[in-house]
Amino acid sequence: MGSSQDTYEILVIGAGFSGIYALHNLRKRGFNVKVYEAGTYMGGTWYWNRYPGARVDTDNPIYQFNEEGLWDFAWTERFPAHPELQEYFRYLDDKLQLSKDIEYNTNVSATQFDNARNQWQVKTDDGRVTWANHLFLCTGSTTTRYTPPFKGLDKFKGISHHSYVWPKAGVDFSGKRVAVIGTGASAVQIIQEIGSKVGHLTVYQRTPNLCLPMQQAKANDPSKAAWFPPKSKFPEIFGVARRSFSGLNFDWEPKNAADVTPEERRALYESLYAHGGFAFWLANFQDMLFDKESNAYAYTFWAEKARARIHDPLKRDILAPLVAPHAIGIKRPYLEQTYYEVFNQPNVDLINVRESPILEITEKGVLTEKEGVVEVDIIVLATGFDSLTGSIKSIDIRNGKGEGLRDMWKTNGTSTYLGLTTAGFPNLWYMYGPQASRVNF
Repeated sequence: MGSSQDTYEILVIGAGFSGIYALHNLRKRGFNVKVYEAGTYMGGTWYWNRYPGARVDTDNPIYQFNEEGLWDFAWTERFPAHPELQEYFRYLDDKLQLSKDIEYNTNVSATQFDNARNQWQVKTDDGRVTWANHLFLCTGSTTTRYTPPFKGLDKFKGISHHSYVWPKAGVDFSGKRVAVIGTGASAVQIIQEIGSKVGHLTVYQRTPNLCLPMQQAKANDPSKAAWFPPKSKFPEIFGVARRSFSGLNFDWEPKNAADVTPEERRALYESLYAHGGFAFWLANFQDMLFDKESNAYAYTFWAEKARARIHDPLKRDILAPLVAPHAIGIKRPYLEQTYYEVFNQPNVDLINVRESPILEITEKGVLTEKEGVVEVDIIVLATGFDSLTGSIKSIDIRNGKGEGLRDMWKTNGTSTYLGLTTAGFPNLWYMYGPQASRVNF
């Protein structure tokens, strides 16, 4: 641990993918770099997100460092789960000796630019002060959890956890009555994972998640070998990803949906669905996200596929309505494996909170307008994040005039230059921040 007045050329806040990538590359260029990380180890979202079923939704080999020399990690799944991603970070640490320049258990609470010194003064929760010429905020896009202000949540007598701050020891769901509030990415994973274990499950949905099939593959399955390409193919794969709209190793079909026959449309949709992953979203007809008719064709196909898997007609209309709740692909879909089948279980209920809002949390469970109190033993708050800006605003960042960044953004709206920095805050840089010039998943 450094002294209370250390000075660095560059101080990086956060040791997730962007933070350790910045550390690695800045060190190669000869800079004096230190990383502050609030957790006990690196990993960012893959340190904190340890809820049941946590898994990445981008294929390997895309979801890894693309630098040659770091390609010898042997992935066991097409879409790796949380434990394997933790192993990958340990691999990177061993390979690049990252931890020697990272201070763990170090939470930055405030920072202010000093005009006289032309440096940033950085304060941590333990009272230390550090100085830096440049400050890199690698604080992540989904690292500040959001919990709706449910009345009575503090009075609930059972177990309650937000998906982002899941206990390391886990939670025993066996035979328990469980409520999952939310149907975003984390909720989809949790519901799939715990559906076979619970005594009873009640899911509270506001907006249906237009989930796409993951089509998971395991490396020990010879029939799935195509999903684990040899290292000789990596340069080509990474090259396609760099040039594509999505940053993935595929791109749009260079045709408009209305310009082909219904049979040709169907053939492409079936092919993308079978491919799995985000292909149906981001390798579809080139006008799918930009033309209402094209989008409607895609949604109709998706709804047909999803509805065929849901037995109960009421649940079917809530999970996969015939009329699109929004244009498909405009909100990020999530990848699922058995999500829709869980709702076919007789011990699983689904409540549409648009029609029956949650009124409060009681000592015994969740009170909605139409159902009354559903008594539960465990509440899972899969209610998402204050995305992109939340982690930045959690730090009291002030410029040389004493003006606070969070106050400026609250008054005038979020404002950045190319998603990299903000006028008046010199040498303060955002990695994967708001308004950045890249795909914001």
